Amino acid sequence: MAAPTVTLNNGQKLPVLGLGTWLSAPGEVEQAIKYAINIGYRHFDCAMVYGNEKEIGKAIREKIADKTVRRDELFITTKLWNTFHEMEKVVPTCMKSLENFGLDYLDLYLIHWPCAQKIVGEFNPINPFNNASGFDYDYINTWKGMEECVKLGLTKGIGLSNFNSKQIDRVLQHATIKPVVNQVEVTPLLNQKKLIKFCNDRNIVVVAYSPFASPARPWVKPGDPSIDFNDAKLVAIAKKYNKTSSQIILRYLIDIGTVPIPKSSNKERIKLNIEIFDFKLTLAEIKEIDSFNCNARSVPADELKGIPHFPFDDVEF
Repeated sequence: MAAPTVTLNNGQKLPVLGLGTWLSAPGEVEQAIKYAINIGYRHFDCAMVYGNEKEIGKAIREKIADKTVRRDELFITTKLWNTFHEMEKVVPTCMKSLENFGLDYLDLYLIHWPCAQKIVGEFNPINPFNNASGFDYDYINTWKGMEECVKLGLTKGIGLSNFNSKQIDRVLQHATIKPVVNQVEVTPLLNQKKLIKFCNDRNIVVVAYSPFASPARPWVKPGDPSIDFNDAKLVAIAKKYNKTSSQIILRYLIDIGTVPIPKSSNKERIKLNIEIFDFKLTLAEIKEIDSFNCNARSVPADELKGIPHFPFDDVEF
């Protein structure tokens, strides 16, 4: 089963469901990617900071080599980490990701966060915000480096991640190549309706990370908001469609206009996650799930607070 696609503002076709790869354990992600390709996934969301680009690239190249899929049928996204924001570092960092993957081009390259950092001590991909100090660097200059990546043919599209509405508009004011997506956390607890409309009005697609509020996140604390998959409302909707609560959540995120990228290394869950294209939620059911919204972030990026351009302070959305 393949996911349908949405057309980006540069003409690229983005599958409306992808496989996320954050926190995938070594050895697991390669098998997850191969299995996902076998059952129809074509969209894979990656980042240099996740530390697994090489393993993901190996899996992708093997599935291309055995003719399960062609490279032009895949949509591969990766991201520029905070410690490479300087304009002169953007192209070499993109080239390093391509070297890691063993691929000739990316489909999409994103600025991971609007905040710039410098590495202090040993880099730790499990909690990459640590061992780094923030500094004031204008992400508009970073964007110019991203545009150069397109001009050089390193990537077909470029976009943003974790940018707020004011920051997106500022990029649009200076861009010669428009961002095609803004990737942000979207869950039933943080449905981002205002930001989704804002981006839609500017022909920017919202990609939804951590759609289940990232229960495996390393910094979770007792009492933090979490999704109750046994909630009576969710269970009732799931029963109606003979689906699971997690499938209902993914369908909800698609129906409100986002592209979810759930992470999993579990074959059963990977399969369940893509089996959501044989039904649509009603407006009443969408409204019911809207009621879960409490603006609770599972990825608040507290370690970036105080750094210039932190995206979650002093903005409505």
